[in-house]
Amino acid sequence: MKIIVDAMGGDNAPGAAVRGALQAAADFGCEVILVARGGDLMRILEADGMKSLPAGVEIAHADQVVEMDDNPSTAFKEKKNSSLTVALGMLRDGQGDAVVSAGSTGALLSASTLMVKRIRGIRRAALAPVIPTAKDGAVLIDCGANVESTPEHLLQFAFMGSFYAERVLRRPEPRVGLLNIGTEEGKGTQLRQLTYAQLKKADQEGRIHFTGNIEGREAILGHVDVIVTDGFTGNIFLKTFEGAGLFFSGELRNIFMHNWKTKLSACLLRNEVKAFRQKLDSREVGGTALLGISRPVIKAHGSSDQYAIRNAIRQAMLCASSGLIDDISENIDFMHISAEEENLTNN
Repeated sequence: MKIIVDAMGGDNAPGAAVRGALQAAADFGCEVILVARGGDLMRILEADGMKSLPAGVEIAHADQVVEMDDNPSTAFKEKKNSSLTVALGMLRDGQGDAVVSAGSTGALLSASTLMVKRIRGIRRAALAPVIPTAKDGAVLIDCGANVESTPEHLLQFAFMGSFYAERVLRRPEPRVGLLNIGTEEGKGTQLRQLTYAQLKKADQEGRIHFTGNIEGREAILGHVDVIVTDGFTGNIFLKTFEGAGLFFSGELRNIFMHNWKTKLSACLLRNEVKAFRQKLDSREVGGTALLGISRPVIKAHGSSDQYAIRNAIRQAMLCASSGLIDDISENIDFMHISAEEENLTNN
C-alpha cells in the first residue's frame, strides 16, 4: 500500500511529516511518497544521520506551500505546484492509495472536492473524527466541513459514519444517534425533526441502526458509535470536548504534584494515569477522515508531531483497505430524499 503525505502541511512541517512517515513505513510496512521541497527533506534526513531514503520511501518535489492564511477555496488553484495540490493530484491519478495532510482544513476540503471529487451522489463531504468516549470512542460526523446542512446531508452523514464505524472501527451494527437537546422524537429544530424521520425510516428498512436522539452527555458516555450532527454544532461540540479534556488532564496533574504524598500516589498509579491520558490524546488516532470523497483523504491536526503523523498514516491505510468507499457507493440510492419529501422539507 502506498500513502501520499503532504509533507509541507502543518505547524511542525516538514520535520514531523518526514519522521512520522519514516516511522510508519518501518512499523506498518507501507510505501510512502513525501510531497515537498526535495532539498528540505534531504537536509532533515542528513540531520538525523541518514544519507539516503530508506526502501519504500520516495520524494515527489513541490516548490510551493499552502499557508494557513491563504484563501482556502482558491489556494490550490493559485499554487498549482504546492505540496497539497501535487499530493491530491497524485491521488486522483492513482499514484497512491490515500493522502495524509496536516495543512489547511479548508484548502484540503476544497481541493479534495474539486480535484479528487466526491463519490457519485454524495451531496457534501464531511469531517468525521473519532472522539474518545466511555466505551472505546465514537465517530462524530460532521465536525466542521459544512456550517449549514439539510436533512439529506445528515442522512448521508449517518450512512457514511455507520459504514466507517463498521469497516474501520470494527463495530458490528454500529449504533447511530442524532445529536439533539433531548431524546424525545419531537425535540430540536426543524432540521433535526425532519432528519429524525429520515433516520427512523432508514432504520426500519434495515439500512442503519438508528437509536434515536442523543444528548451530548450520553454521547460522551458511549451510548452510540456514530454521532450525527451539522458541522456548526459538531465543531462546537468537538472543541468543547477537547477543551474539557485539556482542563481535566491539567487538573489531574496539579492534584498529583501537590505534595510528596500525592507524588507517591502518582508513581503507584503511573500506568493507569498514562492509559487515561492516551485515551484523551488525539495523536493516538492521528487524523480525521474526510468522508464522501472518492478516494481516502485524512486530515491530521495542524499541530501534529511525528507520532500523530505516524498514526494518521495507519488510519489512511485502514481506510484504503476497508472497503468503506465501495460500501458508500453501493448504497447511495438509499441515501436520498424523494422529490415529494424534499418539497415538504422546503415548505
